[in-house]
Amino acid sequence: MNKVISNTDLDSLVSKIKENKKTIALTNGCFDILHIGHARYLKEAKSLADILIVGINSDLSVKKLKGENRPINNENDRAELLSYFEFIDYLVIFTESTADNLLLSIKPDVYVKGGDYTKESLPEHISIDKINAKVAFIDFVNGYSTTNIINRSKSN
Repeated sequence: MNKVISNTDLDSLVSKIKENKKTIALTNGCFDILHIGHARYLKEAKSLADILIVGINSDLSVKKLKGENRPINNENDRAELLSYFEFIDYLVIFTESTADNLLLSIKPDVYVKGGDYTKESLPEHISIDKINAKVAFIDFVNGYSTTNIINRSKSN
């Protein structure tokens, strides 16, 4: 089964999931250089619902968010690598800087983000209120970030 779904197939997939009375957790990110922090975060996100959908920022949106030298890995490679995690049910690549359109399209039961946010600081907070989704925050694993990995490799 191909876990990477197109934006055009997203609506019918979500309809089927909801028809089967399954709950959906949605999270999103760049996931540029995978590390243990990502794996633990995503595994915990899956524990919050029956189905975990992960939105992956497109290469263009990563450039806008992180700078011209990013991403390190292209969007298709990042999606394929994440697809090997059994606790991720579906992946979708999105081109916007925020996950607002994903939230409004999927209407997840739970929106999952890292512990460095509060609901009010999320760029998507208006969309979250509009669809009445719960928000869950998962603590980061200290010392793990893609930026730290890049900086360490530069200093070596």
